[in-house]
Amino acid sequence: MQFAKAKTKYVRISPRKARYAAGLIRGLNVEKASLQLQHSKLKGGRLLKKTLDTAVANAAVLIDARREQLKVHEVRVDPGPILRRAKPRSRGSSVPVNKRTSHFTIVLATEIGEK
Repeated sequence: MQFAKAKTKYVRISPRKARYAAGLIRGLNVEKASLQLQHSKLKGGRLLKKTLDTAVANAAVLIDARREQLKVHEVRVDPGPILRRAKPRSRGSSVPVNKRTSHFTIVLATEIGEK
């Protein structure tokens, strides 16, 4: 089994929201995963699809695997740095606003025992 990996860092979506889209494609083959993300209404789905397409291109170049042979082996959404902002409130006070970022990692593997 050979692996191909793609990472996208500093994506402006909270990890919690992006993990909903990651759960849709975990363990699927690449054709079904791409279709699932394409028809998803989630913002994380659109962003994860870019990373999935990059991983497929990496697999084609590095391990010479076709799209039909690939399966999603691992999908990880890790937290990135938090952009800290402040929002003014009444009587001169302020409240913190955390703008979260994410790091996406997708690992593809060639399927064993193809028919």
